[in-house]
Amino acid sequence: MTRLSTLKLSLIMASSWSACAMAQEAPQQPQADDGAAIIVTGTRAVGMSAADSAAPVQVLGESALAKVGQPNLNQALTQIVPSFTAQTQGTDMSNFALSARLRGLSPNHTLVMVNGKRRHGSSILQVIAGPFQGSAAPSIDLIPPDAVDHIEILQDGAAAQYGTDAIAGVINLILKDENEGGSFKVTGGQYYNSEGELWSVSGNTGFKLGEDGFFNVTAFHRRQNYTSVGTGQVQVTQADGTLQPNVPRQWENLDGDALAGINGGQAKSELSLLFYNMGYDFGGIEFYSFGDISHRVGYAKQGYRHPSRICNVPGNSGGSITSAAYDPSLCLGNTGVVGMVPQQKVVQDEYSITGGVRGDVADWNYDFGVTYGSDKNQIYTIDSANRSLYQNTGFTPTDFYDGMFKLTQLTTTLDIRKEFDAGLAGPLTFAFGGEYRREKYTIGAGDEGSTYLEGGQSFPGYQASDAGTFGRHVKAVYANVILEPVDRWTVDLAGRYEDYSDFGDTTIGKITTRYDFNDAIAIRGTASTGFRAPTLQEGNYSATNVSPTGAVLQLPPSSAAAQLLGFSALKPEKSTNFSAGIVLRPIPKLAVTLDGYYIKIKDRIAGTAQIRGTVNGVIQPGNAATGVPTGQQVLDAIAARGVAIDNVPNLGVATFTNGVDTRTMGLDFAASYPISFDFGHLDLSLTANYTKTKVTKNRIPGLFSAQSVSYLEDASPDYKIGWGGLFTSGKFSLNVRETFYGSSSVLVFPAISGAPSFTGVVKAAAITDLEAGYEFTDAVTFSVGANNLFNKRPEVPKLLTGYTIAPGVSPYVNGSTTYNSPYGHGAYGSAGGYYYARIDFKF
Repeated sequence: MTRLSTLKLSLIMASSWSACAMAQEAPQQPQADDGAAIIVTGTRAVGMSAADSAAPVQVLGESALAKVGQPNLNQALTQIVPSFTAQTQGTDMSNFALSARLRGLSPNHTLVMVNGKRRHGSSILQVIAGPFQGSAAPSIDLIPPDAVDHIEILQDGAAAQYGTDAIAGVINLILKDENEGGSFKVTGGQYYNSEGELWSVSGNTGFKLGEDGFFNVTAFHRRQNYTSVGTGQVQVTQADGTLQPNVPRQWENLDGDALAGINGGQAKSELSLLFYNMGYDFGGIEFYSFGDISHRVGYAKQGYRHPSRICNVPGNSGGSITSAAYDPSLCLGNTGVVGMVPQQKVVQDEYSITGGVRGDVADWNYDFGVTYGSDKNQIYTIDSANRSLYQNTGFTPTDFYDGMFKLTQLTTTLDIRKEFDAGLAGPLTFAFGGEYRREKYTIGAGDEGSTYLEGGQSFPGYQASDAGTFGRHVKAVYANVILEPVDRWTVDLAGRYEDYSDFGDTTIGKITTRYDFNDAIAIRGTASTGFRAPTLQEGNYSATNVSPTGAVLQLPPSSAAAQLLGFSALKPEKSTNFSAGIVLRPIPKLAVTLDGYYIKIKDRIAGTAQIRGTVNGVIQPGNAATGVPTGQQVLDAIAARGVAIDNVPNLGVATFTNGVDTRTMGLDFAASYPISFDFGHLDLSLTANYTKTKVTKNRIPGLFSAQSVSYLEDASPDYKIGWGGLFTSGKFSLNVRETFYGSSSVLVFPAISGAPSFTGVVKAAAITDLEAGYEFTDAVTFSVGANNLFNKRPEVPKLLTGYTIAPGVSPYVNGSTTYNSPYGHGAYGSAGGYYYARIDFKF
């Protein structure tokens, strides 16, 4: 597709559809007053508004979510919520389970709910080292924006109210419940360099169920193409595009820009979703149900394999690069001429269903609900080869089934609440309830071709020793009292007890208070304890990665093999949260909030670096002082795991452990002010977040390195400031957002042995988003816009100086094997500017 073809086609569609719809008329939906919106998150009091909440709750209405270019809630929240940071690009399977963080903490530290019910997590665990390592959080991307009425974001510790995960806060997505009308949208867009073409179609409609019920349904389909990073392969060409001096001259077909565009960036994917929400009032008893089903197929490009990689060339069984000519017919297919770019393919099938009843009995309000969720991901490697199998037999498949992951979660909740007249300034709310949750996690083994010796190029299959099914059940009870002792003073007390079948029990509590001095000034604060239970994925994930010269085993922390190395089953993280804030309304229509927070996490779960058993056949000595086991202990652990590994010179293992303590401090600021003119209306907003995380204790300094520390402390910007202005005048609207990101950095290492580490910095940057819309009729609106209007990209790593760079070795400080590839830890992604067009039809 040419650079402008997507946008042109959208414009043609808009013109034709608007002409057809000129006779259609529908009432215009006014923008909701988010401060006055009644919330259900962060409080169990009835009728509480976000502006009056004792805890900081941000409400995002449908209109705010709609004016974002990409139909993706992760992107919408990133652009609107200052403390929200979305993962822009993953590695391997994480491309298909991109996560997000609140307040600089792990994605696992944010509880995601739909209609107030816990959402199941992802079966994919992010194992690769980085800021999002260990994440198995729910995928917000699997919730279509058009299904959502509004989002309530509680930016405060709330584990005492809702249970595990709610250390950084809670994201509660409230689904639409209209019983008539609907909408239909088509969006087309792509990045400025013509990559990453996106098409999406979304429809929402509501129906009446009898006289007292509703059924609301949303269908969504999205297709997005690859993006790429970099301009060439260091192992094949020099920076000017000429061949490296150590490669065969017969590779001349690969010089110049022949290898540009093959380096994987964003994955290609096709996603289909169906979401529903329904309810029926039987007269004092309401039955409700909601759920979804989704199917996604995705493809992620892996690293380039040079032409002599999959060959049976005499004297080069290792498939290394030499300058000697060779016969390409000794290689697999035409790979001896052009090389190979394997791909990882993921087929995801996810669904959830919730059903329940709620009502009142003798002024006691109750809500009984049951939720079942499932996420299954089947993993394939395609356009690949098993080099060992090809060399040993002369044959190899090119497509492999690597195995699968499946997570299921059954949650049953009972919530009971009543208001009492206790003779105080306001009614006393007493709430209590319980929860039972059963979780199951399964790893399935790959086929024989994927597990034979080194397996398929780029991603070997999961061994039989990795496979298994693991489960646990959780029981919890809570109590909550909300009172107003004197006029304008609110106190909220909560306590919770949870018992896990795999690690024991815990008791936590929370106190929240707010005092309104008058209508213009209020103060609020919270003190709480919390916890996060290790996910089943963190505790049981197992993998065996084999290469021609080595093997690395990912050990489950509770396995006998891990225990031989001194590790033990994961235990819950414990947190202590303090927050304090002020709410100001100094003049009519101006609302200002400022909240500070302090979050201390003990026994935070971290992934270890590789623990080496042998290097070039030599057993390693270890280091007891820094917690590094000896090489013989590693070999004993591998033997205990029962994994058969051929004679390779390099062996190692890795695992997850409760390795560090952290402290996070920060500030959230928000202000909004509407202005009315004779010729239109302007909504202004200013938001900001400052967050700083510090590793206060490292129990495994030999296995959790300075680079790992930098992922927690510096990989996200310390501050993010957003300014927004939505101007409407008659049928025209213009929405502008300016987001200023602070710098971020990680420690990086060159590909030269003995070179020191460097600090890879993504500099502070301002990102501009712009959207203009026009209502052809009350029923049809056409919009065009751009995210990252000025095409800002993260910095390309610096070149090494003072070193002699051998041919085929990376000249960059981070060891990048592709030329001109920007850093991947930037908060705004590496693909640059994105432009789009959208047609909205309401009926």
